[in-house]
Amino acid sequence: MAAPARRRVVAALAGLPLAAAAAPTAVASPAVSDSSASSEGARRVLHIAGDSTAAQKYADAAPETGWGMALPFFLHRGIGVANHAVNGRSSKSFVDEGRLAEILARIQPGDLLLIQFGHNDAKSADPARHTEPWSTYQEYLRLCVAGARAYRAHPVLATSVERRRFDEAGHALPTHGDYPAAMRALAEREGVPLLDVQALSIAVWQRLGAEETKRYFNWTETEQDNTHFNPPGAIAVARLVAAELLHRRVLAPSDVRRLDEDIPESWITWPDGA
Repeated sequence: MAAPARRRVVAALAGLPLAAAAAPTAVASPAVSDSSASSEGARRVLHIAGDSTAAQKYADAAPETGWGMALPFFLHRGIGVANHAVNGRSSKSFVDEGRLAEILARIQPGDLLLIQFGHNDAKSADPARHTEPWSTYQEYLRLCVAGARAYRAHPVLATSVERRRFDEAGHALPTHGDYPAAMRALAEREGVPLLDVQALSIAVWQRLGAEETKRYFNWTETEQDNTHFNPPGAIAVARLVAAELLHRRVLAPSDVRRLDEDIPESWITWPDGA
């Protein structure tokens, strides 16, 4: 389908003015990989719609690493990864800025759209990003699901990866309120595969404990960041995502690799700027 026709469909799905839904000049190109370099010629492409926990990071942000940067290490050649995730976005702001429209202008039949939002949807003081879990959050997620299906692509929902937060007794604490439950309910209602990354990641943080988890988050001499990852953390979360794509039968065994292998931190690289 030609790009103008795609944008008209996207505008109808999103209920947005056509100019807002088109907006390609405001959207940066995604970080694209196929487990080695580029998704050109890839059999299928996995598109990531999400926030800073998944997003491509650049040299000025190192060692901060989005899990989307590590996901290609676990996918066989022929499964491309197009990382459209952007720092600070919620389901609402991602759609309102035309970023869903940009994905749908590129997506092809048989591709995957992996959707992970929640961290920034909870920012109630910011009307440009805030959504309510059981209403507007689900509505924006539904737009992503419907958009993918309109182009015969396959939507996949992923609950938000957990932050690093422990109580005094050493119990890992959930931080995302009702957003994961709202996504689980939507996935069941819409018949969409669900990767419960929130539940899986909090179990990992609990097993590792408060001190050991610092090695997975962006803790440096100048910053103690309990939300974003360094290379080991991004690799660990990407491994969870790839394993769940297999477990939920979104991908076949022949589509994944290295699930039980160590991934060298040196494989993570940061380009020189967007």
